[in-house]
Amino acid sequence: MKNLLFFLKYLRYFITARNRHGIHSPFVYELLNEVIYDERWYYAFDEIEAVRAELLRNNNEIGMVDYGAGHEGRGTGDGGRMKIKDIARHSAKSSKYGQLLFRLVNKLQPQVLLELGTSLGISTLYQASPVSKSRFITLEGNPHALAIATENFSNMKLRHIEPIEGNFTDTLPKVVSSLSRLDYVFFDGNHRKAPTLDYFEQCIQLAGNNSVFVFDDIHWSAEMDEAWEAIKAHPRTRVTIDLFFLGLVFFREEQKKEHFVIRY
Repeated sequence: MKNLLFFLKYLRYFITARNRHGIHSPFVYELLNEVIYDERWYYAFDEIEAVRAELLRNNNEIGMVDYGAGHEGRGTGDGGRMKIKDIARHSAKSSKYGQLLFRLVNKLQPQVLLELGTSLGISTLYQASPVSKSRFITLEGNPHALAIATENFSNMKLRHIEPIEGNFTDTLPKVVSSLSRLDYVFFDGNHRKAPTLDYFEQCIQLAGNNSVFVFDDIHWSAEMDEAWEAIKAHPRTRVTIDLFFLGLVFFREEQKKEHFVIRY
């Protein structure tokens, strides 16, 4: 039943979503042309997909730790085990969405980036590759997955990535208190309403006018639907773009408050 409801939700999105035609906001129109609908193949894509292919062939098992809801294969509770190839298949963002994240970061060139949910590091590689001179912090609760991700970062010589292991409840407040700004945040760790909104409220304290927050799986459950609606309604939120599997949030005070549902 849940799968059917999700399919119907996606079908409604697909029917009602717009493309670049009829978009009157110059900012959003430029974003559609240069990021969302850009089909250029960038230098890092081949190398990152080679990392993914290697993970998908890896039959070794690792221990799992799951601190919250999520379908990304992050755990079955303490003591559970999963094959690395199964985690890669179910947890990593697809190449389509990984490359979208790459283009977004490449376009905006944020200086301080934070990711909540490293897993095996595929999404991290996509987001960190275009900003080698920036600071990229990534948080992960599973030390076994993070060890593999850290090895992938090293192999790609992305030395600006700072992996931090631990429960977000413990690690996020420490990271936020140590920073003076957050230009970019990718929320991909706990697919429940209360934690998602808690992380959002912590991070928004450091958001500037040009910051962007990206939320994964905004329609994965009724709770995430509610969280997305609350994020859209936040007084500091100005422009949101709903891509169904991802939600983009901008805080540009010069923009009027608008919410776009874009087919992708």
